[in-house]
Amino acid sequence: MLRRILKGAAERMLTAEPVTRLARRRRASSTLILAYHNIVPDGEPVAGDMSLHLPQRHFARQLDVLLETHEIVRLTDILEPPPADARRPRAVITFDDATQGAMTAGVLELESRNMPATVFIAPAFVGGRPFWWDAITGRGGAAMGDELRQYALTNLAGSDAKIRKWAEDEGVPLRQPPTHQLCATEEQLHQAAGEEITFGSHTWSHPNLTAVSGAELADELAHPLQWLTERFDNVVRWLAYPYGFCNADVAAAALEAGYDGALRVDGGWISGGLTSGAAQLHMLPRYNIPAGLSVRGFQLRTSGLAR
Repeated sequence: MLRRILKGAAERMLTAEPVTRLARRRRASSTLILAYHNIVPDGEPVAGDMSLHLPQRHFARQLDVLLETHEIVRLTDILEPPPADARRPRAVITFDDATQGAMTAGVLELESRNMPATVFIAPAFVGGRPFWWDAITGRGGAAMGDELRQYALTNLAGSDAKIRKWAEDEGVPLRQPPTHQLCATEEQLHQAAGEEITFGSHTWSHPNLTAVSGAELADELAHPLQWLTERFDNVVRWLAYPYGFCNADVAAAALEAGYDGALRVDGGWISGGLTSGAAQLHMLPRYNIPAGLSVRGFQLRTSGLAR
């Protein structure tokens, strides 16, 4: 209890406007790429990996904070250096997985504020398929634990098909997640697409790319770009690594596949401008926004006062 009280007091002090404003001024030449996953429509239930499912009202409050404190830019804009007279940092909004909640409630909040965002899609799931991390359960039907998740990501290569087969063989129960947690349909993607909402690749079937190689790796990278560009006009040649996993070989394969840039799901700020074609473009950091982050915590992290 005392620790929580002290933490709250510290957050209140640090989020005082003079403190956060000064911190942002020091970051004025930097960019922060934010990584979201699902947006839960108000009043809807949540199951599975709770950290991925942000309530709509909390997302709306975060967007309002960003409008007051950052210059919101498109993902492709980060290839241009920030203005020399910039007084506040740039922020980019991205989504992984293209869930139905993100494509409906999330896009609604963005459009009402005229804010751009890029959504990374794994086409194998398009059409209302559930993701394994929301479907699989731990012992007794509880949420999946860290040990089970690590086994799925490493021993089973983060492969949805392999993980489901393992769950069937081991008698691990699967749940049907709420509709908003399922991947969007192609119709929902067309409804969400626009000048401010662009689509990028999240590979074809969302495996751990560091655990695949050769023809499989090449197909996971090339196939989604083909699928996206055949259906949509708002596609950017950018990749978000599934689970944020990448290494030098994977980054080189992404470059070879024709991606202009590729994003992890960890890390922090990007300082200064970026050079088109530079190696760093295929291992860029993002700041993951977990569902349990408070408004003050969000202000601290987006001001550079906390990690």
